[in-house]
Amino acid sequence: MREQEIVSGDGYCVGSLDALGEGPGFRKIRRGLDVKAFGINAIVMPPGYETGGHYHEEQEETYFVHSGRIAMTFGDGTTHELGPGGIARVDAATVRSVRNIGDDEAVYVIAGGKDGYVGRDGRLAEGETMRGRPSAS
Repeated sequence: MREQEIVSGDGYCVGSLDALGEGPGFRKIRRGLDVKAFGINAIVMPPGYETGGHYHEEQEETYFVHSGRIAMTFGDGTTHELGPGGIARVDAATVRSVRNIGDDEAVYVIAGGKDGYVGRDGRLAEGETMRGRPSAS
């Protein structure tokens, strides 16, 4: 079921980009879903739009293209085109800009943080087994 509003439960929130705003621009996922551990936003970018170059003082960012086509230009002058499913990781101090090179809106998600990876800390809940894999009997 596609959520048209943000719904909070005991230890979770669900929703959709549409529930976070409308039209082009930032969709504040961190604020909307109460994410505490890292920054995360979605950008809805009209065709032909280009951001200015920017960098960060501390946070590394990862970009994920959900739909459309973007070109990312970096401080060294290189440009890389990314389509749906495309990903890029950018150091904090690296200048980057994004341009929508498609005929439709581009939607991409940016997650940013600092101080490193937590590691594999996932555990199966009591009585659960990995679905899609044979269980140990």
